[in-house]
Amino acid sequence: MDVPRAPGPSSEDRPLTPGERDHYRRLSQREALRHRRLRYAATSVLLVLAFVLSPLAVVATWADSQVSDTDRYVQTVAPLAKDPAVQNAVTDRLTTRVVDNVDIKGITDALAGALAKTNAPPAIVDRSHLLAGPLKNALTTAVHTVVQKVVTSDQFAELWNDANRRAHAAVVKVLTGEGNSAVQARGDSIVIDLGTVVDKVKQKLVDEGYEKAANIPDVDKTIPLFQTDKLDDAQAAMRLLNVVGTWLPVTVIALAALAVWSAPAHRVTLMTAAIGIGVMMVLLLVGLAVVRHIYLDSVPPATLPPDAAASAYDTLVRFLRDGTRTVLVIAVITALAAYLYGPGRGARFVRSVSTRATGATGRAMAHSGLRTGATGHWLQTHRRWTTGVVIAAAALILLLWNYPTVAGVALILLITVLVLAILAVLAAASTEKGAES
Repeated sequence: MDVPRAPGPSSEDRPLTPGERDHYRRLSQREALRHRRLRYAATSVLLVLAFVLSPLAVVATWADSQVSDTDRYVQTVAPLAKDPAVQNAVTDRLTTRVVDNVDIKGITDALAGALAKTNAPPAIVDRSHLLAGPLKNALTTAVHTVVQKVVTSDQFAELWNDANRRAHAAVVKVLTGEGNSAVQARGDSIVIDLGTVVDKVKQKLVDEGYEKAANIPDVDKTIPLFQTDKLDDAQAAMRLLNVVGTWLPVTVIALAALAVWSAPAHRVTLMTAAIGIGVMMVLLLVGLAVVRHIYLDSVPPATLPPDAAASAYDTLVRFLRDGTRTVLVIAVITALAAYLYGPGRGARFVRSVSTRATGATGRAMAHSGLRTGATGHWLQTHRRWTTGVVIAAAALILLLWNYPTVAGVALILLITVLVLAILAVLAAASTEKGAES
């Protein structure tokens, strides 16, 4: 027989005692703190990964563009053809190689034989070999003048670009250590074959009256661009970058986005991510400057004069520098935008000034009869949404832009700010009453 229950609330439904409420509150706070710590830990790991990978992403993107885009590659090396230091180096090297292949001793021996046949005095015949030095100097001067005309001409620049365009397919082989075309890896050097230019020089010598130049044997037609005892290591690193070049930038963006999403404070994390990536870009620029000094110290003057080596390095990495500066500017803009959306005194001041300016402009439009009505009211109601769409569109343009520049980023920023200002003015001009409220 069941014992009848006493009337009143059951033990499960009774209110918590003060002690139980305190215990429940402590458990909730402990669990919330644990959850918050886990989110901070995940955010920290994601940010560190994004920071470490961001310089590699910039370098990988640059390397991929040089390999996959022929026009970009030719655009990279084109200035070398008109650089005075490089022109002088090419002129001197080609002159030396042409003159070295002329048999000066054979000429003086032939002259001595001819003099002997004409019964010239023995003293003159015996001293004919002394003409070798002046003859070589005269030939060097003449050949140097002709070669310099060719190398400094617009035609040389065209030949240079054509040679590099044809050689672009060989760049991939160079980076993988299999170069066997116009651009080649030879031991610890990277060289470019200027066979077309050498043939043009020989033809120019013939045209200038040096018919014997047509009989000059084929000379070494390669010019070293780089020399380093770490070429094998560089090729291995480049192959790795080429494999992940497409995905590294996407990975960095995804890691930063996940860090912002997982963080308890989204705005602060966004600002931290932008500042961290900006710092890494500064370190990359410093690293490029250090590598430049190391490279210049490693190139023997006999291989490439220091000024020509410096011009070659600066020209070949200029797009990498430009890309690094572009990412740095984007990071600075992102950090400033995140700050301006925050509670700081400076951020509140900027927002207040911009709001008063756009509001005053909108009210002036409304007073003059240029009211935006329902459209303006909709813009005012959906202010956050429209702002997000405009900013997202600007970010999408930057992502889809193959090679954005600092000037391009500045232009997109200006257009974005202008569009946001126009939308704010249109929202404020919906009605006079709405604009003043």
